[in-house]
Amino acid sequence: MNDWFHELPVLWMALLVFGITYLLALAIHAGVAALAKSGCAKSFKAFSPSMLPPLGILFGLFVAFTAAQVWSDSDRASSAVSREASALRTVFVLATSFPGDPEAKLHDLMKNYVHEIATVEWPMMARRTTPLNITPRAILEALQLTLALPATSPGQQIAQREIIRALEAALDARRLRIIASLANVNAVKWFCLYLQAIFSLLAIAFVHCDNWLASLLAIGLFAGGVSTSVLLIAAHDRPFVGHVAVTPQPLLQIVPLAKR
Repeated sequence: MNDWFHELPVLWMALLVFGITYLLALAIHAGVAALAKSGCAKSFKAFSPSMLPPLGILFGLFVAFTAAQVWSDSDRASSAVSREASALRTVFVLATSFPGDPEAKLHDLMKNYVHEIATVEWPMMARRTTPLNITPRAILEALQLTLALPATSPGQQIAQREIIRALEAALDARRLRIIASLANVNAVKWFCLYLQAIFSLLAIAFVHCDNWLASLLAIGLFAGGVSTSVLLIAAHDRPFVGHVAVTPQPLLQIVPLAKR
């Protein structure tokens, strides 16, 4: 689905999804009812009601298959952001082992890095345009600064190694975060999901073709289930886009540590 759709408020997204699905369901109901009146009712009634459960199960499997990918992508995105925040927090804490100018420089570099992530990278991830082959300047400078620090005591030597490991962990988490931002449910999966829903709606309309009210109620209920499933998946489809997206808040929360 396009970016403009994912950027809609959840209420407007719900109205759009439910509107399209119910229009489709109403068209199916009206089309089958018209064909039934024109002489096809006998053929439609020959359609076995026992086909409804398998079609419904197949649709449920399609939803589960698609939702599993979405939950996995969302979890990977949240985990990457948390790991990155934890690594940067380690840098902030261990920088106190080098009091004075080195500590202040490391804190400033980390604050600049977090600010760049929140203001530059996050919008780029929403557009899926963040490059993987570019290492942030702040991280590079922090690595160079840490390697150049004179570690005169065993404690400083340990802190120096841990800061380097934390910076490398932050870079690795950043890479995973960017990869997670590229995830989405592709058009083939959306097409197959809706196609299976159409088949199920047609089967319901065939079985109830001689009772328009029963058909309308059954189709309406199933269409509501389809809409709810699609809305839930679509709202979480892109981990870094929309009103339920992963935010940079875990990273922003570690910045005040530099002031302590």
